[in-house]
Amino acid sequence: MENSLVNTELEHLPNQIPIFPLTGVLLLPGGKLPLHIFEPRYIKMVESALGSGRWFGMIQPYQGNRETVSDNHPLFDTGCLGRIKTFSETDDGRYLLTVIGVCRFKIKKELPKTSSFRKVIPNYEKFARDLESQKLTTSERKRLSHTIQQYFKERGHEIDWESIKQTPDEMFVASIAMACPFNPTEKQALMEAPDLSALTACLIAILKIAEYDNNSKFNSVSH
Repeated sequence: MENSLVNTELEHLPNQIPIFPLTGVLLLPGGKLPLHIFEPRYIKMVESALGSGRWFGMIQPYQGNRETVSDNHPLFDTGCLGRIKTFSETDDGRYLLTVIGVCRFKIKKELPKTSSFRKVIPNYEKFARDLESQKLTTSERKRLSHTIQQYFKERGHEIDWESIKQTPDEMFVASIAMACPFNPTEKQALMEAPDLSALTACLIAILKIAEYDNNSKFNSVSH
């Protein structure tokens, strides 16, 4: 995680947050997420966040099949607190953001609606380790790196492995998990992994399933 946010105390995190429900978008602690905000209700959410610590939560709608959903659509109960790192406003009022993932949360309660966007009371306790510096074992890092190499090689993608070698474990795992085109259910499984080691194991499993599916498709065409 970004150095300034490591070892942040739970009590220093906001006890009420606006939420941005978005299907198929994953924010994890230590990850950086670019966002383009253009819906009026979420423009207001960003402006509210900018005036109160720059905090808001990213969460997926439950069984959502569109990027954004109605105001009363059910949500998964686990999301990630993000902090706006950089922002710019376009001439027509849209926002371009970079959001840093800080700590995951369970929704304790959704607050009565008093504005165009939704707010919740988050409970961070289950994911308190998100605020600590976590490390992978050498074998975990090697196994993940090998699996990623295979995954991208089969898809014809080039990766700058020299840069990746210098990337801290948390940022490395979060960046791969957030960047890969997994389905919403797989992304939610990653969101709910209890710690970095479990997240890595889940990520490897999903990558291997994708590799198997890709090989199966190739073999069915070949035969």
